[in-house]
Amino acid sequence: MSTQSNNLKVECTENCGNSPKKMLLKELSIAFAENKISFCMDWMTDDVVWDLIGDKQIQGKANFEKVLIQMQGRRALELHIHNIITHGNTGSVNGTLLLNDQQNVAFCDVYNFRGTVKNAKIKAITSYVIKIS
Repeated sequence: MSTQSNNLKVECTENCGNSPKKMLLKELSIAFAENKISFCMDWMTDDVVWDLIGDKQIQGKANFEKVLIQMQGRRALELHIHNIITHGNTGSVNGTLLLNDQQNVAFCDVYNFRGTVKNAKIKAITSYVIKIS
């Protein structure tokens, strides 16, 4: 399914209609791409850990927010979500992004939730990002 969100073109091959966690991860991926910091922050625990493989590890909600603010200069033009997988207290999203500098990146984000309930907050994210052009 293809949609337009603000100036971001979103394509998602995953049907998330019957899974609250899949829908959340789709919305969260779009929010990251659109730099919607407050939406992202609402879903993080105070002690969240974001491990950007090969780059750095961010610990704590305040530091997480600082990194999101620093990333605001890079804007995504297109987000293609290929898969969203959830099971218990974990989930993952993979796809590609076309950035405003015409750079393409492939990504996979693995999420760990505080619990298994549908509104559980995220306590850890492991992100794999690879430049593909």
